[in-house]
Amino acid sequence: MASIAEGARFDVAAFIDNRSVGAREVLVLAIVSALLLLDGFDMYFLGKILPRIAEGLGGTSVDMAPVVTFQQIGMFVGALIMPPLADRIGRKPVLLLCLLGFGGLSLGAAYSNGFTMLTWLRGISGVFFSAMLPVGLALLSETTPKHRRALFLSIALVCFSGGNIMSGVMTAWWLDELGWEGFFILGGVLPLAAMALLLLVPESLSYRVNRNPTDPRIAAMIRRMDSQAEVPEGAYFYIGTQKEVSPLGPLAMFGKRYLPQTVLLFAMCFFSMGNIALLANYLPTLLYEYKGLALETFAFYMIIGYIGGACGTLVMGWLMDRVNPFVLIASYFIVDAVMIFSIGRLAPEVAIVFVTALVVWTFCQTGGQTGINNLATLAYPPEMRSSGIGWAGAMGRVGGIVFPFLGGLALAEALPLDTIMTITAVPALMIALLVFILGRANGGQIDARARAA
Repeated sequence: MASIAEGARFDVAAFIDNRSVGAREVLVLAIVSALLLLDGFDMYFLGKILPRIAEGLGGTSVDMAPVVTFQQIGMFVGALIMPPLADRIGRKPVLLLCLLGFGGLSLGAAYSNGFTMLTWLRGISGVFFSAMLPVGLALLSETTPKHRRALFLSIALVCFSGGNIMSGVMTAWWLDELGWEGFFILGGVLPLAAMALLLLVPESLSYRVNRNPTDPRIAAMIRRMDSQAEVPEGAYFYIGTQKEVSPLGPLAMFGKRYLPQTVLLFAMCFFSMGNIALLANYLPTLLYEYKGLALETFAFYMIIGYIGGACGTLVMGWLMDRVNPFVLIASYFIVDAVMIFSIGRLAPEVAIVFVTALVVWTFCQTGGQTGINNLATLAYPPEMRSSGIGWAGAMGRVGGIVFPFLGGLALAEALPLDTIMTITAVPALMIALLVFILGRANGGQIDARARAA
């Protein structure tokens, strides 16, 4: 290869950011969104049919507590180890591995002969489907021009929530026809079939630059994207204002520059994702056992409620570039706390009031988590982006272990529903406080590099 001449440098970030959104970008958005849709389905259908699974295995809802707990442990492990693997070997190989892993294990879970077998299969599955979101978002963010990045990330997150909606539709209309086993079969077959879609997606240019800034494949990828691009012979590729990649790798997020935001983001994810896991896994059961609300009826209500979640995600993505993001996210979680408190006291029979509360709750819960995800995506440079998103998510999975465990204890102790929901509202207020503190610490700026400029 020719030596690197003075000025023979090529800014890959500028090349991506200056492009118009075209077929390539839309294709990546569509495929990542489809994969996250399947991931969301596999992640969330368990809670909607939990009592039916327990009955099918000859037990009660309380017997499912280990399944829920081990699933969250698996998700923690996956969020911890898979994103750094994606920073090392690439986004696409890890996405393929995850689809193969949770798809195959979900098929096996359909033939579980008891709670122990289901607990192990679901726990190992969690390792794989927890990594789809951070790695998929990293790939999408590194492919999309900056002026459409927040919107594209929000659309992908809406599709992730759409998996939740899909499982709700199936529960409301086809639970009896499919049986609980049918959910696991679909949760296995669809991801395995979707592996073929990744053949259509190019690897992240930012990943290749960080692995080897003189890799000749980078020039070939750029020319495929734009035949008119002027790539110098023997070019040295770099990412905008990015400095030399830290030898510490993802551990650099615990250095002096990034430590405050890392601690605060981890704490936000702990409380937010803990609450999401608790309510996703136990709210249908709580309303079924305390209020007599049929699983199918609640699933139908939540189909409407998830529309609020989709709107909350899109509104969050649109507003984050236009108003103070920290005030915006904190406001979401304050309203979230009010709605959680209210749901424990509203009568499901008054459908219009109850469903309205569900819509506002999902608007704020899902939109608020989108805000946190966007903060994590934008807070770290490319060389640690996948790890930053993933490790923040891993801390969220710790919350996803602790909170459902406490939910299982509350269910076993038969605490009053209004008491359970009041306690559950407190973490949302904690998140609002943490977001406010992060905003003050960062001087209102999301990007750490912008604060240093």
